[in-house]
Amino acid sequence: MGRILLVEDDPQVGELVKRFLEKEGFQVRWARLGREALDRVFEEARPDLVVLDRGLPDLEGLEVLRALRELDPLLPVLLLTGRADEESRVEGLLEGADDYLGKPFSLRELLARIKALLRRAGKEGRRRFGPLEVDLEGRQAYLEGEPLRLSPTEMNLLLVFAQAPGRVFTREELLERVWGPEFDGNERVVDAYIRFLRKKLKDDPLAPRFIETVVGLGYRFLGE
Repeated sequence: MGRILLVEDDPQVGELVKRFLEKEGFQVRWARLGREALDRVFEEARPDLVVLDRGLPDLEGLEVLRALRELDPLLPVLLLTGRADEESRVEGLLEGADDYLGKPFSLRELLARIKALLRRAGKEGRRRFGPLEVDLEGRQAYLEGEPLRLSPTEMNLLLVFAQAPGRVFTREELLERVWGPEFDGNERVVDAYIRFLRKKLKDDPLAPRFIETVVGLGYRFLGE
């Protein structure tokens, strides 16, 4: 679904939102302070969207928003606030927030607004795994921001993995999903294409970042 950076100092709200969004398939990183959020944006893989509480104890939420805008003008930001007056909403939007949600809010409305922002940003069909981003709908993959040149079979194999990170696939399952039930070749073709894919992903099978060999079973895609 995508990677979200949640910036919220209230432990009850933060935990509730984090668990809910993870159940919906998002990868969620939770920062409790504004400076922590900015450090994560600078030091970790870019999130697809930021959910930012305006009332933070160290930096005012609008300060964090301005810093995010300087870092990445296209990064979608949803601003949360307990201040529901029109002036506060307008101020947040003028500072660069893409949407505004007042507290208290329903989790269903939060989810709807997040999905709408991701659709507008073209990110809803993308999944990120560290430096690797996979566009499920566009059938494209990017490693450290650079597009990968994958064959149709390599792309199909990566899509199967990216849609079920952490799951162990046997060779038989991969044959059926990627090559189809009518394929009558040797299952070792899977091993060959795993090698091809690992090479393009710059993945070391002895210290894998993406594709792990599960001895006696098959292969597992390592997702964060």
